[in-house]
Amino acid sequence: MKKDISNRADVELLVNSFYNKVREDELISFFFSEIVAVDWEKHLPVMYDFWDNILFYAGKYEGNPMAKHRDIHQKCPMKMEHFQRWIHLFTETVDELFEGNTSELAKQRATSIATVMQIKMFS
Repeated sequence: MKKDISNRADVELLVNSFYNKVREDELISFFFSEIVAVDWEKHLPVMYDFWDNILFYAGKYEGNPMAKHRDIHQKCPMKMEHFQRWIHLFTETVDELFEGNTSELAKQRATSIATVMQIKMFS
């Protein structure tokens, strides 16, 4: 049995593992290397704060993910398949590492976030 996501260290493991997959993915990696040259040393701690806040209401995240993704969408339109791949990789990563209520919540929230972004970008 795997453990559930229960603390900041688990969030960091999830985020690091997920973005390792993203960086290697044939369909979406270019968003992070060609469209936006991501500074991973800065980006990853922001993502730790984001997911820590999403799952545990840590209150450390300050940002506007919709605005950032809208900027990227202006440079290179995101398509439905990009969002589907993101969700697939995220869900796969959660399932490989964890199981339990918070793990299910992480997958639900990721799907909700992607859905809202798609609605806002494609409408």
